[in-house]
This record gives sequence, structure tokens and C-alpha cells, in this order.
Amino acid sequence: MKLNIQGLARASAKHPWRTLVVWGIVFISAGMLSQTLLAGALTNSFDFTNSPESKQADQLIKSKITGTQPDQEFVIVSSPKYKATDPEFSQYTASLATKLQDLGPAMVSSVVDPLAAQTAQTAQTGAAPTSNGDAAPSAAQFVSADGHHVLLPVTIAGDPMEAVDKAPRLQAVIHGTAANQDFQVLVFGQATAFADNKTLSEEDLKKGESFGLMIALLVLIVVFAAVVAAVVPVVMGVFAISVAIGLMAFLGIWFDFSFFTPNMISMMGLAVGIDYSLFIVSRFREERRHGLDKMDALAITGGTANRAVFFSGVTVVLALLGMMIVPTTIFRGLASGAILVVSVSVAASLTLLPALLSLLGDKINWPRLSRRSRVDQGEIEGGFWDRITRTVMGHPVVALVGASTLLIVLALPYLSMRTGMSGVDTLPNELETKQAFVLIEKYFSGGLSSPTQIAFTGDPTSPEVRQAATALQAELAKDPAFGEVSSVIPGKNGDVGMVNVTMAGDPSSPESVASIERLRSDYLPTAFADSGVRPLVGGQTAMMYDFFHVTDKYTPFIFLFVLGMSFILLTVVFRSIVVPAKAIVMNLLSVGAAYGLTVAVFQKGWGQGFFHSIGFDYIRVPAIEAWLPLFMFSILFGLSMDYHVFLLSRIREEYDHTGDNGESVAFGLRTTGSIITGAALIMVAVFASFSHGRLVALQEMGFGLAVAVFLDATIVRSILVPAAMKLLGDRNWYLPSWLQWIPKVEIEGKSGRTTNREEGEEDPGEPELVGVGARGD
Repeated sequence: MKLNIQGLARASAKHPWRTLVVWGIVFISAGMLSQTLLAGALTNSFDFTNSPESKQADQLIKSKITGTQPDQEFVIVSSPKYKATDPEFSQYTASLATKLQDLGPAMVSSVVDPLAAQTAQTAQTGAAPTSNGDAAPSAAQFVSADGHHVLLPVTIAGDPMEAVDKAPRLQAVIHGTAANQDFQVLVFGQATAFADNKTLSEEDLKKGESFGLMIALLVLIVVFAAVVAAVVPVVMGVFAISVAIGLMAFLGIWFDFSFFTPNMISMMGLAVGIDYSLFIVSRFREERRHGLDKMDALAITGGTANRAVFFSGVTVVLALLGMMIVPTTIFRGLASGAILVVSVSVAASLTLLPALLSLLGDKINWPRLSRRSRVDQGEIEGGFWDRITRTVMGHPVVALVGASTLLIVLALPYLSMRTGMSGVDTLPNELETKQAFVLIEKYFSGGLSSPTQIAFTGDPTSPEVRQAATALQAELAKDPAFGEVSSVIPGKNGDVGMVNVTMAGDPSSPESVASIERLRSDYLPTAFADSGVRPLVGGQTAMMYDFFHVTDKYTPFIFLFVLGMSFILLTVVFRSIVVPAKAIVMNLLSVGAAYGLTVAVFQKGWGQGFFHSIGFDYIRVPAIEAWLPLFMFSILFGLSMDYHVFLLSRIREEYDHTGDNGESVAFGLRTTGSIITGAALIMVAVFASFSHGRLVALQEMGFGLAVAVFLDATIVRSILVPAAMKLLGDRNWYLPSWLQWIPKVEIEGKSGRTTNREEGEEDPGEPELVGVGARGD
């Protein structure tokens, strides 16, 4: 079975201008889609594609009680000079409320001025109101105990997602009113928090892309010693990112993507887009050095490097497909974005890049910055990589045991990993959202903007239900994780009801999420035992709790899927069961070490001083992002296989030429050493640049990916691979007789070199060449 990837490269090279026109149309179309549709494709919320309890509760609440709940922002007014009882304070809040209401009904549905409400209630009853746990909180709940802080709830009109676009106008009015130095005015809510997160994400994206591109270009110049050869992979990476983001914007018509997805697409696009191009350009230059003319060199490249790129991309996509199994939009959105950019990178590398190389020819080496660009350094025996390889293979047992032990030790902190979700308290201190939340959490309740909602089907006015709600209030009052509990809120038809429970702290904190377990398994069954209704717990915190449990439930299946599919693919590609088994074990070691180091740095705080000293202000958190381990596993397993495919394909190519396992390993490592190292440095630089951002989720993701790629390209590739292949010898290529029926899908192609095993065979530049090994399999 032969995939005609070489024919695709040859056709693209023969018709370069047609190929460029087609890709140009794709690029322009993607840009137009991004401009018009990208904003509507992104969201900060996540949903389930199955029906856990939190989703059932939310659907019941939306359909029969509240409808689509509008976004509510909380404006906090603080004054160290005045108290809420002072007329100056009430005058200030009244003026602010008027200006907010003047934004109009299309912008603001309602503004509550608690001081004005207090005055009105006092005039009617003769006494100031107190907190009573009603569905509509009393004015007293929005005045701090010390009297120096007042909350103004502002309901944004329209759909909650539309509130994100309206948040800047709200903030502009607030900042314009805050000129009085006696008062500080800040705002916090779901819309403003998302707007600030989106701004941070976009700023981090620009910074990460700029730094990553700069480092990538420098590394490529060093590797190729030629400017044009260095620029081409960078252009390919940027091209892949632009097209993938345009495709994501188009798919956003039907699906929502996390606002992290563009960052992830840029990070992955720079990494794989540049790396794939690097390998192809490098092989083309090598074949030209062997004396082949341009089209023959492109044909050989198509039968070797292009094939390796194709199967590497397939491996990455298969690993990412594992995340699609998890029934949550965040995993499916991130996986879809990564699959898009990897697929575009592969497609462009197999077609657009051969067309560019056909047009450039030897201009790819212009201007030469060093005589080194004229010499095939990889084939020089006794060079740096050759010495390392032979040293390792000279002491294979020591090398294998030592390197494996080191990776296992680095992975040990993973055993104490806690997973959660980063909340507002992990945002930068200078951010207004963070400052407002800190004050609200300190003087009021951190969960005001996203209460936990308990819904039930039944008569909300029955004595049993009201008694249950009273009992629940009494029990939750003893638990410091919970704040105010409302009375029963009836539904539209009187057949359903709900109770709102405010979390005392950050609704996203591990403590708040853990309290959902107590609520569901202890408090609710006890309080509602005799009510005749089954309560369902919904709201943001409950959704996080269910998200964590869904992730834990599906993780083993994803691991089995990714490992199984990778094993099958590599078995077919290399016609060996030893090579894929060994590759899987080695990749698991590097992924485990990356997990351990991520936990050590972010959860345990190890090395924080060192990282701060070199400009990486990593944030210590109580828990690692719940989606990160599974995401990192899928990404890293795919990327790690990249190096294995490129390296092992070169080793297998030489083994088919010579039949000498030891020399083939040495040849494969020394011919790919500088290229894979350059590719790894680019990936590390790109991932590290994104870890330099201010969002803790991106910090963890960038750090983990950078560490894993570094370990894989150094310890795994330079020590474990040659040591294991030396010990196994020809057994590396063992395929049981009962598996000989497996289709022979080759990625090995003939190089321009002449070896003893190639004597008498066809000239590799002939059109009949399809990139098979010298054995003619």
C-alpha cells in the first residue's frame, strides 16, 4: 500500500503558480472569515454534551423559572472618608446610578442603589432593613459591615454573551464618574471578567507570537546559515495559523470555542508549522548537495521528509482526537483548534512548500552566511552528534537506566497533583476585575455574581418544601464555604422552584468546588428528606464539580485510545511491534516528567525565585487546571511522536540500505541531530514565550509543553533511543509472522546517496520512484 505523497509534492512543484494561487485564495478567505466571525466564535463558558446534574438543573431553571438569565455586574463604591450613612456617600451613589441608568434600556435593564432603597424602606417602616434571606436581597446586604463599601447591582440588558461587548461602555461611565478622590469605584461580574480575560489573552497572544517568531528565526538562521531558508519555515508557520483561525471562525457559526483557542492555535501553529517546514527544507538542501537537480531533489524530499511529515501529522491528530471523547465543549473546542492548525500545517507542507521550493531553487540558500551551508555536516562521522551517539551506545545499560531514573524522579511530584480551575484570584493584581473581586470577597461574598442554584420539581409553596429550605439555611449557616441562602423562588407555573446559595469565597476555588460534594451528598438529602422532591444542584461551581468528575471518568479511555491508535499507526509505518512499544514507553516517561515539573513549579512553588529572576512571573496556585493534564497528554504524545517518526524513519532508511543496526542508529542520529535540536529549540522557545503571559492557565500549558519537548529532544532522543536500539539490535524491527498481513505503508524513501545495497537499482530521480525502501517492500 503506497500513499502517493511524493506524487503530490511533484505535482505541486511542477505547477507552482497554480498551487500558490489556490493557497492565496484560501489565505484571503480565511482572513475575511476571521475579521467578520471570530469575535462571535469565542466564549468564556463551557458546556456539557451529555447531561450531568448541573446541566439538568440549569435547563430546568431556564425553561420553567427564570428564562435566560441576564448578566449582572456589581459596582463597588468604597470611601475611607465617608460611611454609607453620610449624605455625601448617598449623593455619590445616586449620581452614579443615574448615569448608569442613562445608558438606556438597550444597555442596562436595572440599577439598584441600595442607599436610596434603604432610605425609602426606612421612610415606610420606620426602621432600617436587615438581611432576611429573601429571593430578592434587601438593601442591607449591599452595604458592608463597616459602612465604607456599597454594592450597586447592575443588570445588563440582552443575552449574557452580548454583555461582554457592552462591558466597556459600562466601565467608561464608571471611570468617568470616579473623578472624586474621596471615592473608589470598581466593577466586577461575568461580562467584565471575561472582557478582561479576553484582553489579557489577546495581549499575551501578540507578545507570545512576536517573541516566538523572533527566537524561531534566529534558530533557523543558525541551523541553515542562510536567510531565505530561515524565513520560509516562519512564513509557513504564520500562514498555517492565519488559515486555521479563519477556519475556526467559520466553524464558530455552529460551535463555540474557548477564548484560549486562538492562543493555542498560534502556539501549535508556530511549533509544528515551522518544524514541518524545517525538516522538508533541510532534506531538499541535502539532496541538492548530493548533486540531484531541482525536480529530482523535490521528488526525493517528497518520498522521505514529506512522508514523515504526513505520518507525524496523522499521529498528532490521532492523539488530539482522544480529547473529542470527553463530552465537554472546552476539550472539544481546544482539540478542534489544534487539529485544524496541524492539518493546515501538514497540507501546506505537502503542497505549498514544494511549490515555493520549486520557484526558489538554490535561492533557498541566499544569502549564505557561512560555508557550513555548503557542507552536509550530518554525514560527517566523528562530529558532535556522532560522538554522543557512540558514547551512549558504548554503555547502553548505564545510559538507559540513568536516563529513565532521572525522568521517573522528575515525575514524582505528579503523585500529589490537585486539579481545579483558576479563578479571579489568579489574575494580575493590577487588573480592575481582580481588585473589585478582592473587595467584594472581603466585605461581602465572592460568589455574588454566580450563585449555586438548587432547583426541584414540585410545589414550591408546600409546607414541606419551605421547611426543607429553612432547614437547609440553618445547616449551611454552619459551613464557612457558604454565604447567603435565599428563600424558595417559585417557577412560572407553580410546579417547580429553586433556592439560591451564595458561595462565601471564589466560586472557582477548590474549597468552593469541594463544597458541592457536601451539598449534594449531605445537606440536601437531609434537608429535603421529607419534602417529596429531588433537588438538583446547578450553577457555575456545580458545573466545575461535574466537569472535574467527567474528566476523571474519561481520562483512562482517552489514554487507551491515544496509546492504542499510536501503537497501530507506528506498527503499520515501521512494520515492527518493538519500535512503537518502545516509543510509547519513552513518551510516557517524558510526559510524566513534564507533569511532575508543572506540579512542582505551579502547585508547590519550587523554583519560583529563579523563574522570577529570569522574567517568568509564574503564579503559585492551589490546583493545576483540571483540563491541562489530559490536554497536555494528547498534545505532547503527538509532538513527541514527531521526533520519533523523523528520527526512526531516517534510521530505518539507512537500515534498509545497509542492514547494520548500530551504524544505522548512528547515521540517523547524526543526520537529524542538528535539525531536530533546532526544531526542539523552536518549540521550546514558542511554548516558553506563551508561558510568559499573565493568565495562569496559559502559563501552566506553555511551561509544561516547553519542558516536555526539551526533555524529549535531549534525554529521550539523545540517550534513551540510541541506548535501547543498541541493546535490542535487529529485534527493533521484529514483526510477528501472524502480523505480516498488515498493509505495507512506507514512509522511507531513497536518498541521493549511493550505498552497496542500492547498486543496480533504478535512478532515484526517475518518475517511477514512489519513495519505497531499497528492499522494494
